[in-house]
Amino acid sequence: MLKEESKQAVSQFFAAVDQEFNAFLKARSPQDYEAAAQLILESQAHGGRLHVTGIGKCSHVSTYAASLFSSTGNPAYYLHGTEAVHGSCGQLVAGDVVIAISNSGETGELKATVLAVKNNGCKVIGVSGNPDSWLAHESDAFLVAGVKQEGGPLNRAPRNSVLAELLTLQALSVALQVEKDWDPVKYVRCHPGGKLGQLRDNEKK
Repeated sequence: MLKEESKQAVSQFFAAVDQEFNAFLKARSPQDYEAAAQLILESQAHGGRLHVTGIGKCSHVSTYAASLFSSTGNPAYYLHGTEAVHGSCGQLVAGDVVIAISNSGETGELKATVLAVKNNGCKVIGVSGNPDSWLAHESDAFLVAGVKQEGGPLNRAPRNSVLAELLTLQALSVALQVEKDWDPVKYVRCHPGGKLGQLRDNEKK
C-alpha cells in the first residue's frame, strides 16, 4: 500500500499537470512555430539536414523528436549533447539546422555544443522555458517550452517541462508534415511495421 503522503503527491502532480498543460496551450498559437519551420524548410531546400540535441532528460526528448520528425517526412538525426564537442559535430554540414533543447537555457554542456554547432556553419533553433536565456539569445529561431511548476516533490525533477518540450516539438512536426504533403502512402512506406504500417480502409485507392 502506498503511504497517504504518496497518494497526495500523485494527486498534486495531476493537478499541476492540468494547470500547466492548459496554461501552456492557451499561450500558444500556430504563428509561434513559423520561424522555426521556415528555417528548417529553407535549409532542406538547399540540401541541409535536421539534427536534435539536448543534455540529461532533454537528450531523451531529442531522440524521440528526431524519430518523430523522421517518420513524418522530415529526416532528422540525434546529435549527442556532450559528444558533439568530442567529434560528433562531424555529422554536421554547413547549412544544417540543429534543434537544441534546454529547460533553463543555461546548461553549461549545451552552451559548448551550441557554440560548436554554430562554428560548423549550422543554424540553431532553441527550445527552452526561459525566453531571456543564453540559448534564446544564441538561437536563430526560438520556441518557448516553459512551465512554472514541475509537479513533483521538490519541484526539481523534470516532469511538466518535459511535457512542454514534447508538445512544442510535436506541434513543429505537425506543421512540417503538412508542408511536406506527407500522405498515408508515404507514411506507410517508411513505417511498414505494426498497425500504423497498414493503410486504413478510407485511405486505400
